[in-house]
Amino acid sequence: MSIKNAKVGTSGFSYKDWLGNFYPQFCPPADFLRFYSSVFTTVEIDATFYRIPKPETVERWAGQVRDGFIFAAKFPRTVTHEGKPAERLKTAIAFTEVMRGLGDRLGPLLLQYPYSFKPTEFENLRQLLAGLPADLRIALELRNKAWLKEAELFDLLQEYNIAFTLIDHPWMPRQEIATADFHYIRFLGDRKQITDDFSHVRINREEDLAWWRQVIAKLATDGQTLYAFFNNHYSGHSPSTARRMLELLDE
Repeated sequence: MSIKNAKVGTSGFSYKDWLGNFYPQFCPPADFLRFYSSVFTTVEIDATFYRIPKPETVERWAGQVRDGFIFAAKFPRTVTHEGKPAERLKTAIAFTEVMRGLGDRLGPLLLQYPYSFKPTEFENLRQLLAGLPADLRIALELRNKAWLKEAELFDLLQEYNIAFTLIDHPWMPRQEIATADFHYIRFLGDRKQITDDFSHVRINREEDLAWWRQVIAKLATDGQTLYAFFNNHYSGHSPSTARRMLELLDE
């Protein structure tokens, strides 16, 4: 059965390694996003992890994509990896205000925490989540499996309608957890396996994709939207793998 309410894309779009194998050979970087949006319906912006974008940058993104295209984006690392707890919410709010410039093209915003972020940080996490705007879609990614034993974490996420991000990553066992009225999956892979050259698929992921296709079929029900993003480190060439997942979802 074809799954229509799953939006599939890649983590980032500005890769010169994709020239000639996804983008036209001589496509200028300024046209990458416009071309990308002719193929996919969503993208996860990685650049926001390093800095809050300027409002004019966000406006430019919105103007380069087709109707119905959705942007997901990472919160800045000063919210999840650095900075004092008291300052993180202030930074997070500032980020969300800038991202609202996308208008109806704004999708989920991702809190991506490092492995070092452990359940001892629960109270800091609770305070941050409680302070985020309730009208935005927020996804939470944790990479330390100790969190999976914390029942109060999942109660918290359900309370605030925040999606527990499912990841395909060596540090975390695969899950099928649903905590919100939308779903968020990230296909990350092992950075040690593929460190550079993102011009072609280097790892066959057919079995993995077949498994995840079943999970997506379970989750993307009752009109709930599911977002899935592929990192280059997952197979070597995320556009190809994202396209393959779209083919599987259309079967």
